[in-house]
Amino acid sequence: MLTPADCRVADLAAITRAPTLLADYPHAASVTLGVPVYDCAALRERADAGGVLARALQAEWVRVWMDGPGVLVLQGAYADHTLVDAVSTAFMQMIEAQREHGGGADHFAKPGANDRVWNALQKLCLRDPALFARYYANEMVAWACVAWLGPGYQVTSQVNCVNPGGAAQVAHRDYHLGFFDAAGAARYPEHVHRLSPGLTLQGALAHVDMPVESGPTLYLPHSQKYLPGYLVSGQPAFQEFFDAHHVQLPLRKGDAVFFNPALMHAAGHNRTPDVRRLANLLQVSSAFGRAMEAVDRQAMSAAAYPALQALRASGQLSVRHMEHAVAACAEGYAFPTNLDRDPPAGGLAPPSQQALMLLALQENWPVATFHSALRAHTEKRLA
Repeated sequence: MLTPADCRVADLAAITRAPTLLADYPHAASVTLGVPVYDCAALRERADAGGVLARALQAEWVRVWMDGPGVLVLQGAYADHTLVDAVSTAFMQMIEAQREHGGGADHFAKPGANDRVWNALQKLCLRDPALFARYYANEMVAWACVAWLGPGYQVTSQVNCVNPGGAAQVAHRDYHLGFFDAAGAARYPEHVHRLSPGLTLQGALAHVDMPVESGPTLYLPHSQKYLPGYLVSGQPAFQEFFDAHHVQLPLRKGDAVFFNPALMHAAGHNRTPDVRRLANLLQVSSAFGRAMEAVDRQAMSAAAYPALQALRASGQLSVRHMEHAVAACAEGYAFPTNLDRDPPAGGLAPPSQQALMLLALQENWPVATFHSALRAHTEKRLA
C-alpha cells in the first residue's frame, strides 16, 4: 500500500526533469514549454479514408499521456468558430438561467468567482439537439477519446466560466482517486493507483481566446508518472514545487487540451479585467468505469435522433461524423443489464443503446419507431 510517507518532492522532481523532444512525436507541429502541440488544420489535410493517420496519431497521443509529458494541445480542433460561438451562446444562457435559480456551485471556487454548469452535455442535447450533434461530431475529439479509452467511451461535460479576478486552484489530480483526500486514496492498493488513470481522459475545449493573463490551466508535465501523486494534494512542499515548475499555455478559441487525469494541474488566476474564460471541460470515462455524472442517455438519444436524421439527409454530417455524435450521446456498452430479460442473442452480449441508435439511423427508422424501440431497450435492462 502507498502511504503519505512514500511522498518525496525529490522523487517528483527527478521525474519531471525529463525532456519532451519533438522527434519523439513526429505528428506534432511543435513542442511548447514541454507540451506537444498539434496543428489540426494540417492533420485534416493529411487524413485518409483508411484511417492510417488516425491510428498513428492515436498511438502517439497514448505515448504522450502515458510515458511522455501527459498533456497535449490540439490547435484548431474546432475550425468552425461560428459553431463554437453558437454553443457558447447556449452555455451562457444556461449560466444566466442557473443564476436566476441560485445554482452552479463549484467544488474548487468561492461562490460567484466561477460559473459552472454541471451535466452540460445533457443540457445542450435537450436544449438544441442539432447543435449538440454538430458540436460533438468533431473527429479530433473522437480520436482522442478512442485513443485513450477505446470504443464505448462515456462523455460527460461541465461548462466552467472563470470570471475576471477568479483565483487559481490548488494543484490536484482528477477522478477517480483525485476526489479522495490522502487518507482515502491511501486505502486503495498500489495497482489501483496505476490503473485508475486509464479509465478517464480529461479535456478542455476553449470557447474564447485565453491569453496567459486570463488563467488557462497550469500543468506539471510528466507528473502523471509519479506513482504516489494522489496522496500529495494539500501538502505545502508539493504545492510549492508545482508553483515553481508548472507551465501555462495560452489557447485560442477552438483549441482543445487533453491530458492524463493523474497529471498535476490547476486552473490559473484570471487577472484580466474583462475576459470571461469560458471552457467546456470534458471528463470522458471508459466503458468499463464509472462516470462522475449521472446522464440520462435515453432522453438524449431520443432528442438527438431526429436531428441526426435531418443533418444526415441534408448532407451536413457524414456517416463518420454522425457516429462521433452518437458516441457522445448514447450508451456504448451493453452492461450492466438484466440478463433474464435482455439475454445475449447471437453473440456474447446484447446490443447496446448505441448499436440500436446506429442501426435505426442506418435504416432510417421513423422517429416513433426508434422511440418505441429505445423505451423497450431501456425497460428490459432494468432490474
